[in-house]
Amino acid sequence: MDETKLPEIEAKRLRESLEKDIQSCIDEVTEAINAARTGAIIDDSEEPVRIATAKLRQKIFQKALQMKTDAAAAAFSPSAQGKNKKQFPAQGQTKS
Repeated sequence: MDETKLPEIEAKRLRESLEKDIQSCIDEVTEAINAARTGAIIDDSEEPVRIATAKLRQKIFQKALQMKTDAAAAAFSPSAQGKNKKQFPAQGQTKS
């Protein structure tokens, strides 16, 4: 297996790109807790909170994977695979 290490992503960039999603999750959790009946806060809010945090977890994971993929693509060097490839003349030139 290839031991090439992929570029790392930065937590700060991930956090910044998810600020709106984090705030939206907090808003949904707050709304669920506030809408719950007295004496039934856990029963009334547990599922909406679970859904809100699950959506955030999915967005975090998707964004982190996308950042990792983008970093790997940016680090990719097309000329590195030319070692075993047939060399073709540039357009308008003939092969000698």
